[in-house]
Amino acid sequence: MTSFIQLHMLTSYPPANLNRDDLGRPKTAVMGGVQRLRISSQSLKRAWRTCDAFRQDLNGHVGTRTKEMGVRVLDRLSKAGIAESDAKAWAQAIAERFGKLKTGNEEIEQLAHFSPAEVAAVDALTNAIIAERRAPREDELNALLQASHTAADIALFGRMLAANPSFNTEAAAQVAHAISVHKVAVEDDYFTAVDDLNRGNEEMGAAHIGETGFAAGLFYLYVCIDRDLLLKNLQGDEELTARTLRALAEAAATVAPTGKQNSFASRAYASYILAERGSRQPRSLSVAFLKPVSGSDMLNDAIAALTDTRSKMDTVYGKLCETDMAINAVQGEGKFEELLKFVASRPEKRNL
Repeated sequence: MTSFIQLHMLTSYPPANLNRDDLGRPKTAVMGGVQRLRISSQSLKRAWRTCDAFRQDLNGHVGTRTKEMGVRVLDRLSKAGIAESDAKAWAQAIAERFGKLKTGNEEIEQLAHFSPAEVAAVDALTNAIIAERRAPREDELNALLQASHTAADIALFGRMLAANPSFNTEAAAQVAHAISVHKVAVEDDYFTAVDDLNRGNEEMGAAHIGETGFAAGLFYLYVCIDRDLLLKNLQGDEELTARTLRALAEAAATVAPTGKQNSFASRAYASYILAERGSRQPRSLSVAFLKPVSGSDMLNDAIAALTDTRSKMDTVYGKLCETDMAINAVQGEGKFEELLKFVASRPEKRNL
């Protein structure tokens, strides 16, 4: 029976532009008939998997997303004195195992996610063909893709290799777009910059004039992890699975997207976290915020709306999760370390 871990987080950000749309303004969405702030799941996952805490906790088990693995191989071959035509052909042969290449190029058309084992295999093959001054063999190229890798970020967020779909990985974690629990209006910040060496003898005006959009918001974030699939993706390694769950929960609670951080310093920790574990069909609690939260005590009201909605759903459908734990930084209740242990812990086997 599948074991699911669900995380519900409320995080308040001051004026910020964490995740921009094509016009450079904060992303939004309409929910409950009003405009909300939005942070895309892609932005969140990128921030988490590249943060120091995630990479340190999972050292040796974090992959690399790039189009330029073939370019990297070509650079090494060229510096080793391999003839240009051979270097290009050999680099292309290696890179195309991970995706279709741009015409006449070593660059892969789409981002490919390489596990550490695959990066090591590419490096080892590159070393061998440099040392022996020969093209890579077919069996060596076929061995580059690693079906039994232990890259935690690939195990969590999945990957698709169109050129070799048998090496695709189904994501064990589902991440919703974070959405503000209240109505928002995006504002514009008009700013100027002064030339330090301009004494005002000829020009009195600013050296630069700019404008950027921003908004403040209290966000609801929902994450669902299929623990059994994660364990499978990590080759049955229980210790690594626990570390991965802990690292994900810590990053989700404490790491913000990097957008416009130098301009707004909009870093925040989650103020409220509810972690649930169970085998029944997962569900988001975003319905708690279809009616926008308003008033002067927005955070406590949002917590109340979340917990009340959960209680009422349990009344109607029966208890949807077997165990749970919550921390509330507003009231100083609970310990983050204990919540991380709860998320990472192995569920007890039940007698059926």
